[in-house]
Amino acid sequence: MSDADDEKRSVPTEFEEAVEEFVAYIAKLRGFSPETVRAYEAHLSAFARWAQRVDLDPLVMDARSFRRYLAEMRSAGYAPRTIAAHLSALRSLFRWMLLDGRIANDVVSTVQSPKIPGTLPRTITGAEMDRLLNTPDPSTAEGLRDRAMLELLYATGARISELSRLNVSDLQFGEGVVRLFGKGSKERIVPVYAAALGAASTYLADGRPELLSGRGFPNTDEAFFISTRGTRMSAASLRYRFEKLSRSCGLSSDVTPHVMRHTFATDLLAGGADLRSVQELLGHAQLATTQIYTHLTPERLQCALHQAHPRG
Repeated sequence: MSDADDEKRSVPTEFEEAVEEFVAYIAKLRGFSPETVRAYEAHLSAFARWAQRVDLDPLVMDARSFRRYLAEMRSAGYAPRTIAAHLSALRSLFRWMLLDGRIANDVVSTVQSPKIPGTLPRTITGAEMDRLLNTPDPSTAEGLRDRAMLELLYATGARISELSRLNVSDLQFGEGVVRLFGKGSKERIVPVYAAALGAASTYLADGRPELLSGRGFPNTDEAFFISTRGTRMSAASLRYRFEKLSRSCGLSSDVTPHVMRHTFATDLLAGGADLRSVQELLGHAQLATTQIYTHLTPERLQCALHQAHPRG
């Protein structure tokens, strides 16, 4: 390849510039979580590399070319859920480009998503939950912090990224609630049970000050969860701590922080909570997203039908 070819490839294409601006848009103006932004950027960059490899301009591609891209992903062994995630990122980008006047037609919206096999969310039993919650060592600052993390995960159904963004002022002990900021920085207020409030209070009084003491300067950080270095814990750091605790108490490797969210929702429905309330507590934009949990509680639904239906 000549130096001229190298120089030509080093100059971003119009599509690559659009991707860069779109990623900045969803990060700064739409308030997408860092994890979502990174995923979108990775999906769109992968598509840009493919388009360059097959010598196609994404700005003028037809629907058939996009279907070709998805077909190649299937042939490469990508799971339907992964392919759907790539297509979702492309749809968001092209919808944004259409509104911004960068393209005349949005052909990606006509491309059908792959069928995703229905899988029920993973949950854990009450005994497993008790074992997990009792794993942290309460004699250490890290143990008090980890116990507060586990209790708040189960008490609120929070995403791990939401706990990472949690500030001290977001816990309102007098009202018994916590303020969470979900996708798109949407705020929701979630009531918290007494044991979780107690774990959070003990951590704030006895654990957090010790973790902050090693920083060598006064505490001006509002972050609730503090690392051993005295800084706000990232979602990745909290996830690492969760997985370490989960493995140490004998739970299987597929138990993740999101399993706590699934268990929270399932246990609420099993206890008689209505679907709309669970939707609000989870911060779901669509009720259909919450409805998957009803498949995990057939006994409760059957009981509700017998009690409420005229011919039950």
